[in-house]
Amino acid sequence: MSSEEPLLPRRASVEVLRAEAQDELSSLIHERLREGEDPWDFMEDLPTVDELVVLTLRAEHIEADGGLRPTHARNQRLLRQIAHKYPELTPAARRLWGSENTHRRWDSVVRVIRD
Repeated sequence: MSSEEPLLPRRASVEVLRAEAQDELSSLIHERLREGEDPWDFMEDLPTVDELVVLTLRAEHIEADGGLRPTHARNQRLLRQIAHKYPELTPAARRLWGSENTHRRWDSVVRVIRD
């Protein structure tokens, strides 16, 4: 048994993944604006296009693995594998390596409301 977990087969080019992520970000922004939120309050919380691509690839792997939330070590290993398989996404994956909360922190439904 290899110490490296297999990633899902490469499903698209990085350009296609980025285009899909840009569409998703546009939808998120539009949704939050329609709810009356001030862009100054949420724009900094949104992921970059490349971060969203990395998070999407990570989510696809988790779903294929039965939907179990990965441990911190497994999450870090998965992010390194994504960076290795998609070198263009390495900077975004590195930004997420130290993040404890990578579960849709930008989503108005799941984000933590601060006091």
